[in-house]
Amino acid sequence: MKKLKIGVLGVGHLGKIHLKCIQQLPETYELIGFYDPNEAQAKAVMAEFQIAAFENVEALIDTVDVIDIVTPTPTHFELAQKVIIAGKHLFIEKPITKTIAEAEMLLDLLRQHPVKAQVGHVERFNPALLALSGRLIQPMFIEGHRLATFNPRGTDVSVVLDLMIHDLDIVLSLVNSPVMNVSASGVAVVSDTPDIANARIEFANGCVANLTASRISIKQMRKLRLFQPNAYVSLDFLEKKAQIVQLSTEKTTEFAIPIPTEQGEKWMTMEEPFIEPINAIKMELQSLAESIQNDQKPTVPMEDGYKALYLAQQILDSIQTRQEKALSFLQI
Repeated sequence: MKKLKIGVLGVGHLGKIHLKCIQQLPETYELIGFYDPNEAQAKAVMAEFQIAAFENVEALIDTVDVIDIVTPTPTHFELAQKVIIAGKHLFIEKPITKTIAEAEMLLDLLRQHPVKAQVGHVERFNPALLALSGRLIQPMFIEGHRLATFNPRGTDVSVVLDLMIHDLDIVLSLVNSPVMNVSASGVAVVSDTPDIANARIEFANGCVANLTASRISIKQMRKLRLFQPNAYVSLDFLEKKAQIVQLSTEKTTEFAIPIPTEQGEKWMTMEEPFIEPINAIKMELQSLAESIQNDQKPTVPMEDGYKALYLAQQILDSIQTRQEKALSFLQI
């Protein structure tokens, strides 16, 4: 298939990772160049990657088929708008925009301009989650912890938009049911927005998700646990491991353990699926190329990015409401 010409907007820490991944996909993409307003950073990247730095965003957009937006969240809307109007395909890091209104405007633009747009919810391509492919997953309770040590690089948005949004996207992709209620709390510890947050999300089908995200932890953790009738699934996104415990009425393996229940004897099996080592960022970029070349819906379309952002905003609103109630109580 014809190689796609691609350009990158933003070459900070994550942007440089994207550049490396694109260069490792020579049969898929032709890396034309990048744009970054930081002149010193641009010069360093030119020397390191031996690629061209463009003088402005518009010049780069005009030259390529695909734009990869890896800039701070507050800049996403303006840049994505230019790309879509120009009729170019795009990859945009999560969260898609800073506000719901901006995301809705981008969705409207996509309806007018038939381009492919994929959101960088990279955990969709984590091998721990991919290990569940083809299995019946119908969780009724989900518990998640996403903890990270403090890094000022992500504080342009709250921990909900920085970290928890990964798990929001995953949960929404696993639970095929509308959100009915959201209750959350959060605290701004070292920045101006919540640095630690907990959210309880209730779905119409009865499923409940309890998610915690922190960027001020002393250790790293990215775990999601799924509970459903006759099965328990544990996903470790950091270690890239999956564990599946199932109950069945028949002994399916010699290692099955008999468990007495009110419905009679059942057999418990524990499985750790084979995890194929992959580069998730390379895989999501390859996925976008395939959706363009085959005229298919992207794996993580803009609509999914919007849904995750909308739920994140509900959580932030709940945090704000709780804080206002607490403040009014103290003032009594």
